[in-house]
Amino acid sequence: MRWEQQRVAPPAEPGTTPELPLALPEREPVRGGRAGLRLPEPVPIEAGTEDAYAIEIHAKSILNRVPSVSAVPFEWTLNPYRGCGHACRYCFARRTHTYLDLDAGHDFDSKIVVKVNAGALLRRELAGPRWTGEPIAMGTNTDPYQRAEGRYRLMREILTILGERANPFSILTKGTLILRDMDLILRAAEVAKVSVAVSIGSVDEVLWRKVEPGTPSPLRRLEVVRRFAESGLGCSVLMAPILPGLSDSPEQIDETVAALTAAGASSITPLVLHLRPGAREWYHRWLREEYPHLLPMYERLYRNGAYAPKSYQRHIAELVDDAKRRHGAGGGADRNFRETAQPVEAEAGDTRPRLAAAARQSGDQQMTLL
Repeated sequence: MRWEQQRVAPPAEPGTTPELPLALPEREPVRGGRAGLRLPEPVPIEAGTEDAYAIEIHAKSILNRVPSVSAVPFEWTLNPYRGCGHACRYCFARRTHTYLDLDAGHDFDSKIVVKVNAGALLRRELAGPRWTGEPIAMGTNTDPYQRAEGRYRLMREILTILGERANPFSILTKGTLILRDMDLILRAAEVAKVSVAVSIGSVDEVLWRKVEPGTPSPLRRLEVVRRFAESGLGCSVLMAPILPGLSDSPEQIDETVAALTAAGASSITPLVLHLRPGAREWYHRWLREEYPHLLPMYERLYRNGAYAPKSYQRHIAELVDDAKRRHGAGGGADRNFRETAQPVEAEAGDTRPRLAAAARQSGDQQMTLL
């Protein structure tokens, strides 16, 4: 694989550790303790195996410029991990693992690339003469608060550096581990624009266990919303994805909006499932195993591409708007939040996440995503 030379070799002998440009707290000299992941042997990684690895690498850069064709009001993203242990069946970023010669299915869920020098790179890049303090978006590709973060603690150094530089940033996550770093986030918010959003598509616990098996439960994510609301910073919710035939009934949407409103969400933005190459195949495989009777409906809805028909999206948006009115949900977005759209993977060979303007709520209104 073309990126093998960037890997950090594991210890050659018990009791030794590789030299890293980043001091990892309480780094063990043995395998284990990496949220169910282990370090691979110093041999090429094989695709399509059952192995679950934390693949430590020295990244060459950490700030990613969003292509100019993307109609979004920010230019930079940061992703300390590639692949995601959340294992969401529908994740749009799955295809990006194929750029590493790994597969978009189980490899994406279990072979997590860890940019162990993320903090050192960020400090260097923010200190560069050309950096002018543009907002940085995190959580646009894979979740910075997935389980591996509990071991590697990359986000604490990243947030510390952003706070020291008073650099604006935003975070989108499904991870409750963000609460560990609330102190740093609130401190940074005193000197820069900071936004936090949590993704909760449904509060159906049975569906959650099937479709997002590696994530904290929706009820635990509601606590994240509640804690940030109480802090005064506020927390937006991306009600996504809404799954056709699984979480799109009026009753389910009403229940979810009621729970989000009660938790204090500053805004609620619905987003219907979109299925791009990589995610589409993996999600359909799961449907065949769990809900085969829904396959014909999905074939109809997505026969013209990655997105459901606009008429269906408008129908869902109307259901959410009605529920928001019933429950007195806030109608606007946090003042620090960006008006953006649905995420789209990078072109083959481009490891940077891309965002394209596509989402609509009702009529021609843009949706607030991050």
